[in-house]
Amino acid sequence: MLTRGELRHPRLSTLDLSGRRVRAVRPVGKHLLIRFDDGHTLHNHLRMDGAWHLYSPGTRWRRPAHQARAVLGTADRVAVGFNLHDLRWLPTAVESELIGHLGPDLLDPEWDDGHAAEAIRRLTADPDRELGRALLDQTVMAGVGNIYQTEVCFLLGRSPWTPVAEIDAARAVRLCRELLLRNAWHPEQSTTKSLRRGTQHWVYDRRTCLRCGGPVRRGIQGDDVEARVTYHCPRCQP
Repeated sequence: MLTRGELRHPRLSTLDLSGRRVRAVRPVGKHLLIRFDDGHTLHNHLRMDGAWHLYSPGTRWRRPAHQARAVLGTADRVAVGFNLHDLRWLPTAVESELIGHLGPDLLDPEWDDGHAAEAIRRLTADPDRELGRALLDQTVMAGVGNIYQTEVCFLLGRSPWTPVAEIDAARAVRLCRELLLRNAWHPEQSTTKSLRRGTQHWVYDRRTCLRCGGPVRRGIQGDDVEARVTYHCPRCQP
């Protein structure tokens, strides 16, 4: 049960969540659904800079207080949501209106062969589409960000501009899920199984490839709001 439930958002500033009981917390891609036992959900989207931190009561926050948009506390923990641009309070029964368009959630605890098959179907629906852009499309699979699409392309041995038709789609889906699961319970994002500084990624945000030592090429993929910086090793990703 919450002993503190502040929402510092213009639309929800008068809503006090203290005294309510949290039933479940479910991530779906960058969406986070906090479900309460009264049949309501607090929905938020992390976008590029949103984050939730967990603290012990009285601990100093690692981000400025003016960035806090939600403060949810119990007797022994305080969850603070920073830079949450999208906050909504809605009936749990209508969550699908916000997330129904998304592809299979790679961190879904009920993931099975059916989810994998649907992700493969969506990934290969446009065989001429560039791999990097397809992996970032949340309607294909929910959860892949720019780091993971860059590193999955590396592990597949193909550049982000490779047509989807030329890759092993089943392996791509497996790699996406594997990398997200590997990093689900710690803040560091490692795609190499190493948490040592400078060895966490194969090519992302690097000048040289961690595998072969050759130069990494940096480019822009996509247009306008969909444009993303991407990296690849010409030697390891022909």
